[in-house]
Amino acid sequence: MRKLTPAHRLRWMRALLLALPLVSLPILYAALGAARASSSAPRLPQHQPQQRRSPAPPPRLAYLITGAVPGDGPRIRRLLRALYHPWNYYLVGVAGEDELADLEAFVRGQEAPRRYGNVRVAAAGEWAAVSRRGPTELAATLHAAAVMLREFDGWSWFINLSASDYPLMPQDDILHIFSYMPRDLNFIEHTSNIGWKEHQRARPIIVDPALQVPNKTVVVTTKEKRSMPSAFKIFVGSSWVMLSRSFLEFCLLGWDNLPRILLMYFTNFLSSSEGYFHTVICNSEYYQNTTVNSDLHFMAWDNPPRTHPVNLTTEHFDAMANSGVPFAHSFANDNSVLDMIDAKLLGRAPDRFTPGGWCLGSSVGGKDPCTFLGRSFILRPTKGSAKLEKLLLKLLEPDNFRPKQCK
Repeated sequence: MRKLTPAHRLRWMRALLLALPLVSLPILYAALGAARASSSAPRLPQHQPQQRRSPAPPPRLAYLITGAVPGDGPRIRRLLRALYHPWNYYLVGVAGEDELADLEAFVRGQEAPRRYGNVRVAAAGEWAAVSRRGPTELAATLHAAAVMLREFDGWSWFINLSASDYPLMPQDDILHIFSYMPRDLNFIEHTSNIGWKEHQRARPIIVDPALQVPNKTVVVTTKEKRSMPSAFKIFVGSSWVMLSRSFLEFCLLGWDNLPRILLMYFTNFLSSSEGYFHTVICNSEYYQNTTVNSDLHFMAWDNPPRTHPVNLTTEHFDAMANSGVPFAHSFANDNSVLDMIDAKLLGRAPDRFTPGGWCLGSSVGGKDPCTFLGRSFILRPTKGSAKLEKLLLKLLEPDNFRPKQCK
């Protein structure tokens, strides 16, 4: 073998040192790439039996049904039959001992309310005659909401209705569509453009005798006027509301001073039920972005002066049926249009509850399907629910939702 001279040996060492990085870099890169891939790649999950999620239950609705004048008992019974669903809760308030006793006997005599225990008739000491134009109506509504919070668990929205209201669709339709709605939304028609109401409702100083004297509901006004507030902005609107449980807890449980301050102000406000909730929600940084500017009621107004809605008749039926709103106001006692609503929109026979998924019986031969009771959370919506869905989608459109909040 040929022996390398020191000069040749030095030349080979230099070549080896120069070639070492070129050889080691691909190896290092491959090693780092493999390490990076092993650390970032998702691990394959171990084989486990897939758990099937059960569908979320529908929201519960808490209804307040009130009678304002003597003789409203039969109207309330009919309204309760049309509205009833075992998944919801109902608080019924009526003035007059005879009508109170009749309603209590009616609720005890119905198998479904007796079994599910979701209908409560306010006792005589809990409910009295209220003034439509004074603060006693607002006080009664707040009291009813407090009773609902105390005695019924798990409801999502509070809805106030009177004896002159009526539903335009079954409860299964309403519960089905609202199952897809955020539970913090508040449906309340409102505006800050109070116009003539400033001088006729906000500025007068009033006395509501119904606060202290039973059956005295005529509000007394004085000659003196008061100034408009500067600490908050007044909003007014419809007295028919659909309010979230969270917002009513905010109004009643007292963790913020705003509801109490405004309650003292609206104690001296004509038709305070048309301004209190509206002003609280729009002056609260927590809830002003939860408003949907609608009361979900169909109404027909006189023109002029648009101060009270007219009684609805058969002439309004097509407009009501196509409106997509779940309720309508107001109806005269036993008007024939109510029979049309029962037959064509609710599928309800006289003196029976509106059938739904909770009714397991057969309707063949005129039988009452609700004589056999099923599970209360089972829904069987009708095709009419699509109209409510269309209405809510329109109310929640970006160009229609935010621009109409607390303006």
